[in-house]
Amino acid sequence: MGERIDLYDTTLRDGTQGEDVAFSVADKVRIAHRLDELGVRYIEGGWPGSNPRDIDFFDAARKERFAGARVVAFGSTRRSKLRAENDPNLQALLQAGTPVVTIFGKSWDLHVHEALRIPLEENLELIHDSVRFLKSRVDEVVYDAEHFFDGYEANPDYAMRTLEAAASAGADVLVLCDTNGGSMPRRIADLTREVVARFGRPVGIHTHNDAEMAVANALAAVEAGARHVQGTINGFGERCGNANLISIIANLQLKLGYDVVTPAQLAKLREVSRYVYELANIQPLKRQPYVGDSAFAHKGGVHVSAVQRNARTYEHIDPAAVGNRTRVLVSDLSGRSNILAKAAEMGIDLAGKDPVVKEVLERIKQLENRGYQFEAAEGSFELLMKRALGRHEPAFELVGFRVINEKRAPNEPTLAEATVMVKVDGQVEHTAAVGDGPVNALDRALRKALERFYPELREVRLVDYKVRILNGRDGTAAVTRVLIESADHEDKWETVGVSENIIQASWEALIDAIEYKIAKEAERRRRGDAPPASLKEARAR
Repeated sequence: MGERIDLYDTTLRDGTQGEDVAFSVADKVRIAHRLDELGVRYIEGGWPGSNPRDIDFFDAARKERFAGARVVAFGSTRRSKLRAENDPNLQALLQAGTPVVTIFGKSWDLHVHEALRIPLEENLELIHDSVRFLKSRVDEVVYDAEHFFDGYEANPDYAMRTLEAAASAGADVLVLCDTNGGSMPRRIADLTREVVARFGRPVGIHTHNDAEMAVANALAAVEAGARHVQGTINGFGERCGNANLISIIANLQLKLGYDVVTPAQLAKLREVSRYVYELANIQPLKRQPYVGDSAFAHKGGVHVSAVQRNARTYEHIDPAAVGNRTRVLVSDLSGRSNILAKAAEMGIDLAGKDPVVKEVLERIKQLENRGYQFEAAEGSFELLMKRALGRHEPAFELVGFRVINEKRAPNEPTLAEATVMVKVDGQVEHTAAVGDGPVNALDRALRKALERFYPELREVRLVDYKVRILNGRDGTAAVTRVLIESADHEDKWETVGVSENIIQASWEALIDAIEYKIAKEAERRRRGDAPPASLKEARAR
């Protein structure tokens, strides 16, 4: 088709209305630059009349340079009984200093009667006066017709008259909003088509996800003639969220053939998605379409075998197009193809008939039957593979450890202390540490014992710690699975431990996490990518 679609991002305003989502002013500026790099045309920065943080953002944004994006201030129509030039909200929009302003008005007569409590005709005056006032003072005015689809269902003539009020005042874009998020794609398409045919100006779409139709509704509107699409990165937003702009971009470009962003910008989708998750301090959604870790992950042996021959057999696009990659998971459902594919990922050359493949496969099935989960612990799987091949030398030997929990008074917190004794290259190191809990204390004591020999461990941090009871019927004697996610300055890895004793399960996962890091750094040094770091290796040289 090749038709241009204008992307309008409202992550910094509508997205922050979502539960658990908050950004500092500095965060918002960083995100704005990422959106600009992604090819977003409009970046809605906030509502300057509602809070000081948004005012600070617009002050900061005026000092920034954007390649193609236009920063937008958002607000409402003037208040009843006030002239447009005297309305504080409209004045705040102008003071934001943006070239584009978006205002919303009421399209649903229910809201006019119940929320504004004014006559229907007066609401039309509010819309017209506000758009006219702003249009005479800024380059571009976008009009958001709030609750348009619900309003049309209740009173079609009045909903259309609200659009006429905005259009006659000079609105550059008329945006149809499914504010309650309950409309269906066919209805969205029909009404969008009607509005496009009736008004001689661009029409936009703004959808919410309360019926899990936000992306589908946005796409239906575009196919019906909308050329301005609003959404948020990762679908952040109030209640169930807004339309996910990540999925919208990918679908429009790769599935429907519209001109949205360049191929290079499209390849940044996963990067931008993860960046916004990181600044929001929210764990990325693993199963998110296109950009999630599981989007192109294959577990069944039949699937993996087919994908190894031709990725199109089980992948609807090339993952690299959106900055993602194919992943092969290993579990008790795995076949030889899974093991060979994972070995190739790790740079291990294995032949299909190598007996190690069968040995590893049988070992995985035995361990997963006991409760291990390697699809979520690829660090532990890599160590298992290298141990089977005789390519892993343990970094240390455990002599013993002890963990003590002590509570000295009812109102005082429980204290945890761990003592660890390890042997490295014949030397015994005996250390102790306290922590917030027994696992934290054990982690600190182990690091304290090993950092003298392996200083690279100082950059390792524990990112996540998950405990799963595998057979709750056994009560406190149940088998426990512990998954630990660790990270350094450039990588993340997951490890697993299983035991009836939660401390033992945690210890297993901690050991693998540390062994993985030490092995990774040793491999980098063998390739010449890093200087010797450990005392053990320095002596060997």
